[in-house]
Amino acid sequence: MRVGHAQRIGDGALTGTTVVVPGPDGAVAGVDVRGGGPGTRETDALDPRTLVDRVHAVVLSGGSAYGLAAATGVMDTLGEAGTGFPVSPRAGEVVPIVPAAVVFDLGRGGDFRARPDAALGVDALRAAVDGPSAQGVVGAGTGTLVGGLKGGVGTASVGLDGGDTVTALCVVNAAGSAVDPRTGELWAARHLTGEDAVPPVLPADRGPLLERLAAAAAPPTLNTTIGVVWTDATLTVAQCSKLAAVAHDGLARAIRPVHGMTDGDTFFGLSTTERPAPDLAGLQGLLTGAADAVTRAVGNAVLAAETVSVAGGTYRSYRDVVTG
Repeated sequence: MRVGHAQRIGDGALTGTTVVVPGPDGAVAGVDVRGGGPGTRETDALDPRTLVDRVHAVVLSGGSAYGLAAATGVMDTLGEAGTGFPVSPRAGEVVPIVPAAVVFDLGRGGDFRARPDAALGVDALRAAVDGPSAQGVVGAGTGTLVGGLKGGVGTASVGLDGGDTVTALCVVNAAGSAVDPRTGELWAARHLTGEDAVPPVLPADRGPLLERLAAAAAPPTLNTTIGVVWTDATLTVAQCSKLAAVAHDGLARAIRPVHGMTDGDTFFGLSTTERPAPDLAGLQGLLTGAADAVTRAVGNAVLAAETVSVAGGTYRSYRDVVTG
């Protein structure tokens, strides 16, 4: 997988787009939508009963429903390169399958009309690279909030005993909080490993910290946490859908509450089919790893986020609130 980010900050903008790109043959894909206010594109095409079984990119974007336009730019660019589902015997006549999901960040930069468009989708696609993805205030995580604190993009991977891997990329923008209000710790903190970001040391006297966290919390607005979970094991469309479904379990460990009416929580599950199909025990391991990776990815997103000040306001990071 390659991941690309593009963002706009300043002049009324605080938003961005992230693109996850498999190889030219695409990836087997499924989806699971749990939130009460989703903004999505091409999710019906990922039903196991439909014709298409592979996608050629997944777009995650700010801009609420307007931000779905970013997927048009990605689709057009892939189509011009001949990447997509062939619809005729003639070379190059293809339709790229590009599902997408969006988060609500409208107006957070100061200008309600400053939102991702097709051009920003193209920028994110062209920025896609192999290797670890940038985290924090990048791409679709640029204008995100979680419980009033600055959200962002986070990633995490799990390697299984049989050699398979599963990776999660989350765009954290939730009405719920990533912080335990009784302790000031991240809900995800107990699940983080040595490969993840290190949480800040909390003071012995938690009283002032808890007061600062309570003051930073904002009334719930329109939100949504979205993401992609992928594995190199060979899975069917139905199994990819199950992978996406279990990803929501990991989300529920890291944010409280989730799947509300103002969240459009959506996860895509992808298989690159580079390794053999797992047996039942192997599939169980992948599902467990997917949930764990999502929990850690949410924690990494919050820990990587930095305070942002724009015309629309100042959005403080968890680290800055902890340090006072």
